[in-house]
Amino acid sequence: MDKEGKKKSSKEKGNNLPPRRGQIKGKILEDWKETLRGGWKRGDHDECGASAIVFATAAASGGGVASFSTEAVVSSFGIAFDIDGVILRGTTPIGNSRRALRRLYDDSGAMNTPFLFLTNGGGIPESRRASELSDLLGVKILASQVVQGHSPFRTLLKRYENEFIVATGKGEPAVVMSEYGFKRVISLEEYASQFKNIDPVAQYKRWTTNQELNCSRNSEKIVSSHIDCSQKVKAAFVVSDPVDWGRDIQVLCDILTSGGVLGEENGQQPPLYFAADDLQYQAAFPSERLGMGAFRIALESVFNRIHDKPLEYTSFGKPNPFVFSNAERILRHLLQFSSPGNVGTEDVSLPSFKTLYMIGDNPLVDVKGAQQAGYPWFSILTRTGVFRQRENHTQYPADMVVDTVEDAVEFILKREDASYVVD
Repeated sequence: MDKEGKKKSSKEKGNNLPPRRGQIKGKILEDWKETLRGGWKRGDHDECGASAIVFATAAASGGGVASFSTEAVVSSFGIAFDIDGVILRGTTPIGNSRRALRRLYDDSGAMNTPFLFLTNGGGIPESRRASELSDLLGVKILASQVVQGHSPFRTLLKRYENEFIVATGKGEPAVVMSEYGFKRVISLEEYASQFKNIDPVAQYKRWTTNQELNCSRNSEKIVSSHIDCSQKVKAAFVVSDPVDWGRDIQVLCDILTSGGVLGEENGQQPPLYFAADDLQYQAAFPSERLGMGAFRIALESVFNRIHDKPLEYTSFGKPNPFVFSNAERILRHLLQFSSPGNVGTEDVSLPSFKTLYMIGDNPLVDVKGAQQAGYPWFSILTRTGVFRQRENHTQYPADMVVDTVEDAVEFILKREDASYVVD
């Protein structure tokens, strides 16, 4: 099994980053929510062996139309924000994130610099996450500005578009995969419900009576209502943090040890994909919570005890260098499509950046990823999430350590010597 999803990069990091004045202005139409549904498409092959994700305007993909100012000037920098522990804690903005983000827009609501959210979280479509962020942060966020842990799964569409696959995780994993274009996807929860007694302790689980969970389950059933679960599972995807670890480990072991057909033994293991590999992350609780990486360790430990071959898997998400190179590509397309006359074009000579800033709270994920990606990435570590120390991290020291995301944005704007709206 190819593990390129975890391959390290040998690129060297550039330090010669002179400031340069630049500004992008863009006005979003009132129907911007239609633009959220606008698109992504598969591009050229990247170093991880999958098609690279690139941004395309809704106009180019048949969706709504975005309108941009004709006063656009090439920007010398872009920004990638982590969400949990940097922008939000749970659903609460932290570190004056609302005020910090407003500095990246002008009075008309147009962006002054290209930026996106680069998170290992997920579980819902990017368009819905963008809408939620817009409401929480008071600025208009496009779906193209939201890169979640599972966003790279789109690159596997050509391989699995018409294959039977299983997806698990919080939220609506099957809906996410269906919106990416996978035609025969089912949630692990719905899949397990088709096999009597597959989860021996299911009758003791009471949390499934929650109305919100029932609504999510209904949408998952609609997606998979036409699927025959007796067929061979060709791949399994951990889209977001699993809710029921015991059931998911049991059913995934059943699928992976049987070759994809329950009841068979010692078949070839179907491919297994993880959207991310965070051991811990900062949520609403004061101390860190176990993430998808912890679930992967648990699954791997059990699988390797009951099977004669070690578990094979591919992990995406930060700190994978592919994620950072893809984020750079998206920012370049955002910059390109904000320039007059470029909407809908496929110009290979995309604008480049002097500096791309990664603002995160986890040295092992955000800083390590930026360092592995190399030039033009510049890492900034905040003290509002996983990292709380006064001194820089020893193993993966950031290029800059600040208290909050507002401090990070202030540092960037001063460093780049640009003019922005200040509240």
